[in-house]
Amino acid sequence: MRKMIVMGVMVAGLVVVGSGLAALSPWTYDPGNTGCVSSSYSGDVLHLSKSCPTTTNASAGASLTGLAGQTFGSASFTLAGTNQCQGGSPRFNVVTSNGTSTTTYFLGCNNVTPTVNGDGTATYTFDAATVAAAGNQVPFPAGTITSVDVLIDVQGSADLSAISVNGQPQVPTPETTGPTAKDQCKKGGWRSFTSPSFKNQGQCVSWFEHQQHHSHRK
Repeated sequence: MRKMIVMGVMVAGLVVVGSGLAALSPWTYDPGNTGCVSSSYSGDVLHLSKSCPTTTNASAGASLTGLAGQTFGSASFTLAGTNQCQGGSPRFNVVTSNGTSTTTYFLGCNNVTPTVNGDGTATYTFDAATVAAAGNQVPFPAGTITSVDVLIDVQGSADLSAISVNGQPQVPTPETTGPTAKDQCKKGGWRSFTSPSFKNQGQCVSWFEHQQHHSHRK
């Protein structure tokens, strides 16, 4: 299913520390509260799972940060095996801007030919050459990156390691504090906090204002 995913609730304990850093920020999108999707990171592996039917409006993934403003050149991830590539998931959703409009590009595991490694894992590399070699099934991202996500939205699971975009390895960075400015809650920034975590921008702003109120009373 090729569609733009709106990021939902992030997995507790994993978040990016600074906007300039390359880091994974796991999330799940589950507006129907089915509980059938999960996203977690441990042992250098991002585990994504969707146990409900593909038609269910739910997905699991991770945002890849520190890439805004760059031109997309390449991306890659390694799966535990080729059997984890199902219907184009997992895939990268790459959103770019040409200054006047944005475009979402979908780079699914079925759009390139994987390299099967000696241990049975499979590495999927997305660059102009590999996309072309597989028949140019999808257009290659053009313009300036505004956001990148890696996700699954079909029934099944995937174990991704060695996730990289433009040569930047992507792994979570622990965070222990909430927003230090109200603007950090805006434009989706509220999703970047897990200690505490927030359900929406308003909750993030309210938490910040509450902290400010109490600090002024001390």
